[in-house]
Amino acid sequence: MSPAHYRHIVLFAFHPTASDDELRRLSNDFAQLPSQISDIRAFERGVNISTEQLDQGFTHAFLLTFDDSAACDRYRDHPAHLAFVERLKPVLAKVLVVDYLAA
Repeated sequence: MSPAHYRHIVLFAFHPTASDDELRRLSNDFAQLPSQISDIRAFERGVNISTEQLDQGFTHAFLLTFDDSAACDRYRDHPAHLAFVERLKPVLAKVLVVDYLAA
């Protein structure tokens, strides 16, 4: 049996005033974090394409994988992550975070 991986799901909903260029830049900024934070083992991102209309305004999804909760905690406190959060705040309407262990 393979070891469990710590997954960190982040969903963003943005203010309607956020431009497509801003959202693209921020998504690219987030995608740069794995090169700056060695605790990130895997990173995926995407924009909602569901036709179910159950997204509650969340448009951007990110999935990060860590070895354990301590690694995720180090990521959350890492200066590169904190700087990204500060750039994100002006256009962010709401965020949803779910962490879980995947076997």
